[in-house]
Amino acid sequence: MKRNIVIASVAAAALIGGGAATAVAFGGSGASDTSSAAAASSTPRSGVSVPDDDNEDAREAKAATVSAPQAAAAALKATPGTVTGIDLDQDRPGLVWEVDVLGKDNKWHEVTLDAGNAKVLNQRVEHEGDDDHGVARARAELKGASVGAVAAAEKAAASYGTVTSVDLDDDHRGSAVWEVETVTKDGKEHKLNVDPRSGKVSVAPRDGDADGDDD
Repeated sequence: MKRNIVIASVAAAALIGGGAATAVAFGGSGASDTSSAAAASSTPRSGVSVPDDDNEDAREAKAATVSAPQAAAAALKATPGTVTGIDLDQDRPGLVWEVDVLGKDNKWHEVTLDAGNAKVLNQRVEHEGDDDHGVARARAELKGASVGAVAAAEKAAASYGTVTSVDLDDDHRGSAVWEVETVTKDGKEHKLNVDPRSGKVSVAPRDGDADGDDD
């Protein structure tokens, strides 16, 4: 999953500190599991099978019976806080949702859930470099936002099909947006931007384009 805000903070910390800071961004080395590895590996999954199609995102979207908003809701029950990312992924040995949560404890959490039944398979606390592990920057980006990750997913899904990914993205922009990826029934993929303050949905600009088309 892209975690642009955290990665940017880590890169800055590494440059300033000469690489002395420990930098792990959502799932890198150094993450500490809140559950034991043995428990995670023995947790039963629903066994969601993914059809063998050419379009990976389309077949994953078709196979998942749990939606992005449902996965986010289940993750927040396990770890209260603010969802900053949702991603559908073919994991070993099944299809899962990975949800990033900025917890009320001011720590980053990654919650992995079965895409077939929303059962929590694993939870872990992530560690990054300085700046309170990127928490301050993320809080600043979300300040004044009226549209969260779940609402962004619902807005995108209303016109553009099944959501497969939601990320808070601030690359090359004056302010952060929710970057949402979807797949329609015909297998066509869409990348959209949802404004966290206005809720406006627009098609993400392609490389070389100045602006996308508004919805």
